[in-house]
Amino acid sequence: MSIVIGVLKSPDPAERRVALVPDVAKKFRQLGADIVIQRGATDGANCKESDFADAKWVDSADDILSSADCVLSVDTLDEAAIGKLKSGAVLLGMLQPYASAARVKQLQEKQVTSFAMELLPRISRAQSMDILSSQAACSGYQCVLIAASHCPKFFPMLTYAAGTIRPARVLVIGAGVAGLQAVATAKRLGAMVFAYDVRPETREQIESLGAKFVDTGVSAAGTGGYARELTEDEKRQQAEKLGKAIADADVLITTAAIPGKRAPQIVSAEMVAGMKQGAVVVDMAAESGGNVAGTVAGQNVQVGPALIIGPTHLPSRMAVHASEMFSKNIFNFIGGMIKDGQMTLDWQDEVLAGACLTHAGEVRHAMVKQVLGL
Repeated sequence: MSIVIGVLKSPDPAERRVALVPDVAKKFRQLGADIVIQRGATDGANCKESDFADAKWVDSADDILSSADCVLSVDTLDEAAIGKLKSGAVLLGMLQPYASAARVKQLQEKQVTSFAMELLPRISRAQSMDILSSQAACSGYQCVLIAASHCPKFFPMLTYAAGTIRPARVLVIGAGVAGLQAVATAKRLGAMVFAYDVRPETREQIESLGAKFVDTGVSAAGTGGYARELTEDEKRQQAEKLGKAIADADVLITTAAIPGKRAPQIVSAEMVAGMKQGAVVVDMAAESGGNVAGTVAGQNVQVGPALIIGPTHLPSRMAVHASEMFSKNIFNFIGGMIKDGQMTLDWQDEVLAGACLTHAGEVRHAMVKQVLGL
């Protein structure tokens, strides 16, 4: 029998992405896999049932959980759903591995082989599978559009009959994938863009996109490519220089999020109080606690002179392309394991092994075991 790949609809009404799009479903079918999709799973991504040739459609998530050999999901399953998975099934998606010890133990007890894509090793060979990066690019792009729509100023320089309007000043904090996408998007919209990251090696990337690097005079470069802890004097110097840059900004976008952990608070209440009247703040990390004092997830809050926006479900706001990217990442990860309709897991593959959360009744990821005390 061929492997059955099941695609779930997210129980979250704000989640519009789907883990499998028609073009990628076709590739799985060419490998001999059968596809089962829960009705409604593809609606938010603007995919019709007729777009999925040869797929079977079912009304209930239970029908997929009880029959699929491999379950694809854009978000984590709750304990009730995990309890309905087939013993020995493969679960693949964004599983929030550090969020719940109870969920991980349940996956372990159910003998589920689970791959949390957040755990994917950060190596060059895994880049085409990196869901965190692809979805972060969507988030960074969306943050700029949200900021531009709320900013009381033009982003680009504008010449009109009575003179010239200066472009808005945009400051992006964090130069990961999301931050660099935000920098690039703000530049395309014509803003004056500044960016800051605690890692000095990001300066070249920021400047290559046409932005100016905010130099606080503090380097957190440590050994092995990791940032080191700053001294108290360095923290004060960093806060002073960064505070000046924030005070000059018309728009502030913060992008520092850590999977499975609370987002670091970078912008203090004092920094917010010192911003321009009418300044706009978009905190990409709102769902995990926020980088900015005063952020409320899912709300726009006026804090002193600034409007602080805490958007949620950012990739879902562009569900068509976000789903396409997510689905291709999934296929690049698991497609090579399927041949003639059968799946074979190669545990010598460091990417496969590195992303594994549970397998054969064991919690396989050492860091998850340590953090959750399992």
